[in-house]
Amino acid sequence: MSWLESHRSSRIAVTLAGVLCLGGITGGCFQPLYGDRTLLGAPAVAPALAGVDVAQIPAPKASSESRVAVELRNQLLFDLNGGADPPPPTHRLTMRMSATNLSTIVDINSGLPNVENYALTVQYTLMDVKTGKQVMSGQTFARVSYNIPGFISAQRYARDRGLRDAENRAAKEIADNVRARLASYFVAGT
Repeated sequence: MSWLESHRSSRIAVTLAGVLCLGGITGGCFQPLYGDRTLLGAPAVAPALAGVDVAQIPAPKASSESRVAVELRNQLLFDLNGGADPPPPTHRLTMRMSATNLSTIVDINSGLPNVENYALTVQYTLMDVKTGKQVMSGQTFARVSYNIPGFISAQRYARDRGLRDAENRAAKEIADNVRARLASYFVAGT
């Protein structure tokens, strides 16, 4: 074995040792989002999320928006504490939402829509209950499309059912987005 081959193999060994060492160090930075404790034994983010009180979302009474507001709040409450009794609140989340519906594909023969988009936009604010200060705010949105099969007169309730399904999917997507942003705040403070 020549000097060059021995130098090359030792350099590869040092590089591999460095990569393994860095992998071990950065592996210690991992914090499971859904666990009870972090790898270092500190409390996980789940108890902090459970301490968030979700306020009622304002919407016009007896409207489709009020149903979506209830669906969104219920989805978020379940995502934050899994349906368990919540502990005393440490933070309060308030949200305002707006929804739009847009026909994207229209049948040229009948002039009736075939595909529509449902858009839900939510502005949210997280307040610390003890201090009353706003600690985080943001905006998220969901765009969901749904089909309207056949002529509307042939399938009278297909459009209504498609719209309701789209509203539910958009509410779930918004709840997931807000939960992820809250988790990011409680883990990193941002």
